[in-house]
Amino acid sequence: MSKYTIGVDVGGRSMKFGLFDDKGKLLDKSTIPTRTQNQGENILPDLTDHLKKIIEKHELTKENLTGIGLGMPGPILNEKIIKTAVNLGFKDNVNVADYISERLDFPVKVANDANVAALGEVWKGAAEAYNNVVMVTLGTGVGGGVILDGKILAGVTGSGGEIGHMPILEEPLEWTCGCGGSRCLEQVASATGIERLAQDYLFESEEESSLRDLDYIDAREIFQAAQDGDDIAVKVVEEYFENLARGLAIIAAVVDPEAFVLGGGVSNAGEFLLDGVRKAYRKLAFPVTKDVKFSLAQLGNDAGMYGAAKMML
Repeated sequence: MSKYTIGVDVGGRSMKFGLFDDKGKLLDKSTIPTRTQNQGENILPDLTDHLKKIIEKHELTKENLTGIGLGMPGPILNEKIIKTAVNLGFKDNVNVADYISERLDFPVKVANDANVAALGEVWKGAAEAYNNVVMVTLGTGVGGGVILDGKILAGVTGSGGEIGHMPILEEPLEWTCGCGGSRCLEQVASATGIERLAQDYLFESEEESSLRDLDYIDAREIFQAAQDGDDIAVKVVEEYFENLARGLAIIAAVVDPEAFVLGGGVSNAGEFLLDGVRKAYRKLAFPVTKDVKFSLAQLGNDAGMYGAAKMML
């Protein structure tokens, strides 16, 4: 008999559902909006109702459905309880797993969304050949997931992998991170961080730059200008590479991964990003960790579904 599992990626705007077989083949995929009003009171009922539809559509039973895995934005305790999730409107200690399993009578596990995305890349993505991987998502913020011996490193409070909030900066910045800190890796290694860095360079220098002609400077434009040889853009991305590489070198000295996987919007810079970060990393890393592999994420927005499903297997 074929075995199946359902993976769900719960985000602030939408919830993505995937039905997988036990070999990791995606058989069906669907999406519903995330209704976050009134402290997210509709999220779990909507989630449960859609899972019922999937179960009925594919005639899933206790004999052939291994269970349901969920990735959610926030620290997770005991693979059940989400402590808080600002993006969902949740406040304190929502027991997601018990809510769903009591209504559907299937096993349910919950993990942080960045962690399950990392697990997805290990299972069927860029890090399929490895068991010890750190995934870094470079977007508006910096997220992370740590996989050791094929398993998620969640930590005591469910905050394992929050690498964007490592306080690596020697001097505090004038603007604060979303966590309230002012020395976070996220402040200098996110898309927001590189955009602020470019604005500072342009303000402090009178040097000509194609970036001055833009109404809005975003990370994509900065990387493109650097590849075109714009001097200010080159300085900006070199500082960016060093900031990110310093954070990765610290992580490598602690968990010694086989590979780093870079995802998120900034990863659209592709090989230019990989080459720059790899070069800066090798200058900073503990000697025996210098040869760690660097890859770009491959599963895109589906990584969370894959990882959530893999938890149940």
